[in-house]
Amino acid sequence: MPILRARALFSGLGVKSSIDQQVRKTLVASLYSNPLSLVIGAICGSVVCLAAALATGDFAMKVTAWCVAIIAVVRTIVLVAAKRFKRASAHSLELHFELGAFAYAGAVGALAALATAHNVLFEAQMVIVAFAVSYATAIAPRNAGRPVIALGQLLLVLAPLSVAQLTSDEPLIQLLGVATLLHIPSVISIALNVYRSLRNSIAAAETSSRLAEKMQVLARSDVVTGLLNRAGLNHHLLDRMPTLDPTRTFALFWMDLDRFKEVNDSLGHQTGDKLLAEVASRLKAAAPANATVARFGGDEFIVACETGDRNQTELLAKRMMEEIGRPIRIDGDRLEIAASMGIALYPEDGQDFDTLMQGADLALYRSKVNGRQQVTFFDPSMTRNLVRRREIESELRLALQRDELSIFFQPLIDLESGRIRSFEALVRWFHPEKGELRPDEFIPVAEETGAIITLGNWITAQAAKAAAQWPEDVTIAVNLSPLQIKAPGAAMAILSALREARLDPSRLELEITETVLLDHSQNTETFINELAEAGVRFALDDFGTGYSSLGYLNKYPFSKIKVDRSFISGINQGKKSDAIIRAVSGMGQTLGMEIVAEGLETIEQVRAVSEAGCTLGQGYYFSRPVPDYLAAMLLAKEREKTAAKIRKRA
Repeated sequence: MPILRARALFSGLGVKSSIDQQVRKTLVASLYSNPLSLVIGAICGSVVCLAAALATGDFAMKVTAWCVAIIAVVRTIVLVAAKRFKRASAHSLELHFELGAFAYAGAVGALAALATAHNVLFEAQMVIVAFAVSYATAIAPRNAGRPVIALGQLLLVLAPLSVAQLTSDEPLIQLLGVATLLHIPSVISIALNVYRSLRNSIAAAETSSRLAEKMQVLARSDVVTGLLNRAGLNHHLLDRMPTLDPTRTFALFWMDLDRFKEVNDSLGHQTGDKLLAEVASRLKAAAPANATVARFGGDEFIVACETGDRNQTELLAKRMMEEIGRPIRIDGDRLEIAASMGIALYPEDGQDFDTLMQGADLALYRSKVNGRQQVTFFDPSMTRNLVRRREIESELRLALQRDELSIFFQPLIDLESGRIRSFEALVRWFHPEKGELRPDEFIPVAEETGAIITLGNWITAQAAKAAAQWPEDVTIAVNLSPLQIKAPGAAMAILSALREARLDPSRLELEITETVLLDHSQNTETFINELAEAGVRFALDDFGTGYSSLGYLNKYPFSKIKVDRSFISGINQGKKSDAIIRAVSGMGQTLGMEIVAEGLETIEQVRAVSEAGCTLGQGYYFSRPVPDYLAAMLLAKEREKTAAKIRKRA
């Protein structure tokens, strides 16, 4: 009945009985937060009650005092046990505490009421009543985390005492009963205020914790795909790596979508986002259930999971590549997307997350360099190449300032007359410590870092200055990088170099590869048209190695086609390559274009391409690339021979 009355009072005072379970659990835990205070109180209470009861000699009081002591011991044991059982539910912990608290409070209240009703020894009565009032006053705020318990204890102690005092024959005792009765609502008010403050503080902390957790989830998630983002991937794998089984292969797959920028540029970013979301969905479906799937940024995705062995890793990689490669229909548009992939394996390729990421990144780079749409496993040699590339990258930007770069010139010979018709400008790097660095070592690095734009403009300017000193019928050919063509103000930079060198634009021939034209970029068309109007000529380089689309020859103002050296001196030379050269030569004659045969090294090759219809030849048979002063000497020597022949004929 006291418990029911306490609960009724608790509800009647307007305190919410249905609170958040997590907040309630914290409030219940506050009951056990300082067990030492309860133990000390139990010991003191037991000693005081037993001493006072024994001093009175009253049998009922002795029995009640021993009940107080026994309950105190049992509560102490329960408190110690409860601290060890951390998995116990909040309801169970609250129930055990409630039963012990009510039993102890009821015994103390009964003892105080007996002392007053039996009018025992005044000193004993004073000690017991004082202890009962002070205990009820102190325990209510202490247990305010659960008001049912706090107010129940208060009523179980003070209600019997006030009744005994009010029914006494002594007026002063009756007056004390009134004071005790009035003391109850004041302590209730204090306990409820403590409860509200405690509850609100805990609820606010819980709200803040949930908000922080939600913000953390958002901070680690990609809004477009719903996958982990870079921060989420780092956090997840850093936690997962220490738990991996070194006897099983753990693979990190790094994927990059090929030509994703074209989708964004042509169909818009909204379509691009839908494409990314679809790719993410396909990767999640293709990857194992326990795989970590993340969007690393842009059009790059990472999948990390246990795969068993290298063969199973390769099979999984192929499955994911096939899933990505299936046609996708978005808003009525049928899109075909492909990817390049790099793979690093734990533990053979790295023992930690950073090393695995670096390995997968290097393997991905190799896939893209080798032609894209490939799967490449990490190899230790890639690390050595990376170190080499980084050295070149850091030194390349200083090479121009230190005059370590030079322009060499290789002649293009008229196969009919044998005269030098043009020179191709080729850059050379003479490092003071490492010696001569091959172009295939530093040009790709310049392409990756964007330094090719500055380097390309410098090559064009130096070549134009050299060509300005040659006879007017000799032209200069310069290779252009795709990045250089797409750079803002690219055409203006070339025209500025021609003006500074005082070289007629018609004497400059820019060589571009077919890959530059595959992007169908408006910037490329504008660049070519602007320079062509100024008089600059264009040549299609490495013809036969790409799509060899005849549409490009019709669309752009090419005056020359350079047949790739693989058809002249490569492993593919033979009857088929001869037929291809003849076909290209015939087409060139029809279109009024000159055909250049590259890579000529023997007289037999010269005769073959000449008979096939090529008009110009280039290669070691005629001359290796030479410095500008030797190029000038070759021209001077050739002009002297021509003049001597004319004089001899005269």
